[in-house]
Amino acid sequence: MTQTVASDQIDRIVWNQHHDPFDVLGPHPIDLNGKSVWVIRAYLPEASEAWVICPNAGKDYPVPTEHAMQSVHHPHFFECVIDRPELSNYQLRIKEGEHERVVYDPYAFRSPGLTDLDIHLFSEGNHHRIYEKLGAHTVEMDGIKGVYFAVWAPNARNVSLLGDFNLWDGRKHQMRRTGNGVWDLFIPQVGVGDRYKFEIKNHDGHIYEKSDPYGFQQEIRPKTASIVADLDSYAWNDAEWMEQRRHSEPLTQPVSIYEVHIGSWLHAASDEPALGADGKPEPAIQVSDLKPGARFLTYRELADKLIPYVKDLGFTHIELLPVAEHPFDGSWGYQVTGYYACTSRYGTPQDFMYFVDQCHAHGIGVIVDWVPGHFPKDGHGLAFFDGTHLYEHADPRKGEHKGWGTLVFNYARNEVRNFLVANALFWFDKYHIDGIRVDAVASMLYLDYCREPGEWVTNQYGGRENIEAAEFIRQMNHVIFSYFPGILSIAEESTSWPMVSWPTYVGGLGFNLKWNMGWMHDMLDYFHMDHWFRQFHQNNVTFSIMYAFTENFMLALSHDEVVHGKSNMIGKMHGDEWQKFASLRCLYTYMFAHPGKKTLFMSMEFGQWSEWNVWGDLEWRLLQYEPHQKLKHCLTKLNELYRSEPALYTQDFDQQGFEWIDCNDNRHSVVSFIRWAKDSDEFIVVVCNFTPQPHSHYRIGVPKSGFYTELFNSDARDYGGSNMGNLGGKWAEEWAFHNRPFSIDLCLPPLSTLILKLDAKKTEDAIAAAKQLRAESITAEASETP
Repeated sequence: MTQTVASDQIDRIVWNQHHDPFDVLGPHPIDLNGKSVWVIRAYLPEASEAWVICPNAGKDYPVPTEHAMQSVHHPHFFECVIDRPELSNYQLRIKEGEHERVVYDPYAFRSPGLTDLDIHLFSEGNHHRIYEKLGAHTVEMDGIKGVYFAVWAPNARNVSLLGDFNLWDGRKHQMRRTGNGVWDLFIPQVGVGDRYKFEIKNHDGHIYEKSDPYGFQQEIRPKTASIVADLDSYAWNDAEWMEQRRHSEPLTQPVSIYEVHIGSWLHAASDEPALGADGKPEPAIQVSDLKPGARFLTYRELADKLIPYVKDLGFTHIELLPVAEHPFDGSWGYQVTGYYACTSRYGTPQDFMYFVDQCHAHGIGVIVDWVPGHFPKDGHGLAFFDGTHLYEHADPRKGEHKGWGTLVFNYARNEVRNFLVANALFWFDKYHIDGIRVDAVASMLYLDYCREPGEWVTNQYGGRENIEAAEFIRQMNHVIFSYFPGILSIAEESTSWPMVSWPTYVGGLGFNLKWNMGWMHDMLDYFHMDHWFRQFHQNNVTFSIMYAFTENFMLALSHDEVVHGKSNMIGKMHGDEWQKFASLRCLYTYMFAHPGKKTLFMSMEFGQWSEWNVWGDLEWRLLQYEPHQKLKHCLTKLNELYRSEPALYTQDFDQQGFEWIDCNDNRHSVVSFIRWAKDSDEFIVVVCNFTPQPHSHYRIGVPKSGFYTELFNSDARDYGGSNMGNLGGKWAEEWAFHNRPFSIDLCLPPLSTLILKLDAKKTEDAIAAAKQLRAESITAEASETP
């Protein structure tokens, strides 16, 4: 047989060095001896013989025909010349040793999966749903089902697919290069559940085996292959929730978040079967390296156990530490390798969808921690992806966090920025989450973050601000709020960068909430110090109001505060055991009364003594003891009160919603203030006594007369307190105090926070009764007059 292609082209295919194997392989029309015919070429490593099976093509070819292929130039490179006008959907019969198989030829499917518009938008960083194009997608081409693979690797010499479908042999499925360095290939008869990787070669011939950056699922660690997944097969049941969210304004609603690390909230016994979607047992996910004899709960098991627990506590949202795929459990999820894959530790993507769906069914929103600031150096991940510094900066002064051992995204690169913006949108789009908490924003915004002089470079203006990172954040927030109004985007940002939670159209970063790290540090320092010394540190309590309305703040007591030798919350409190529990109740109540939304980390609700341990469970055994039970009950009632009183949440970010009564009584370490409801004359009064010294007659000024009901007393017996209080409430007296016309005489329990509210109905009834009594008295006096 005459060779129909140059030998050097065959060699480039055989040695896996061709940038476009479609130029050589598959069907090609040629002119042979003056006649137009087709030649089909295939490179089939390990094959000894091969045939082309042509399908039924009508009356000229009533039955499938088979044509033997001949090896040319190389024993595994085959050609076959066929005189047929139609060659779509032909198959190859391949003999390998004693075995034979019949497959469709991937190189017969030439239609690109990405259009020119896709490439253009991706190149400029504006393809918001690029995850629907890059990665692995089950599609049908020319009537044949398979998977379309695409990966961005612009500096690669060539790219191949490795997988179950080719025995992990990169020679068998070599990809072609299309626009902007995207490599693609459609492989017929591959489907959901198949594992794969990309084999990438740089121009020096070095080989890198990489997981799919846009892969929707990965193997359970320590394995690292991506898995073909279908994210559109789950039947959602939360349409009403999604529609209601779209029309909501979360900043004027109660937001109380329970922060959870899934892998250490609770484990199951390793011999306890995990149930799948069909209710049948699935293989248990072993975690013997974490907790011997135990395994992780699955997403579905968490739906059955975590959701009712959080609902009983009264929280409005669950915040999950990163659920994107990560190789090392000890990173808590903050060193991500699979940005588009929910971790397989706890189940499949559909299992996680079920968890979110069930949260919505129970009226609970889901917030996911998102990590766009850095990524690990693991060989299968984004680092040095195509043999160059593709996703990260080449200059280590900009591209590496030495303290964390991670790499920094190159936000100036359009395609990298697109990867991250689309990823944020992806979690809202495919998993219906309700918010993201963006981790380590300060590390993104400052070029000198945790770097010594000489270890960083300035921006083009000589400053230390990372201008590209700030622009990326603005773009990300603008995009997600454009598609999904009513969601939350929360910044973990600890510096004085201005307008973090301001809209992008006025120059802000576009978040709608920012963690108040200053309040957290001030209050934990304050509650840690001796009660007597607190009189000299009243500023710790009052300073937060000086800046409380410059941003939309979230008050967060997070996982970072209960690790690395910092002690758990109850251990931070000063005093004996009773005082510690009383202080914690006082702090929580003050937190819920203070302007700002709320976040508490798991275990804080019942007063765990030990630090959070990512390798084990929470100390659930403590709930057998009354002080821990009552602390949990206190927090439950706080959430109930918080959600029922508009004054506590409708004006969190408006100075009109807060008013000091007295912030200067440092001698007693007492503060008192008012919270006003939006578009209403309703208000509540809050009084905090931050010492163990009770006060039997403590007078505060109030704006109106009437009966003030004691809505909440953190010292109540039901919560483990001494049960001092005000017998349900106090009447205001016409005694001017604190520049107000009325005042109430209160009993302040030790280490307590009181919340009181004017009872309009009881006041009106009392006034009416007084008038009636007065009228009756006048009538009686008149009747007695001679």
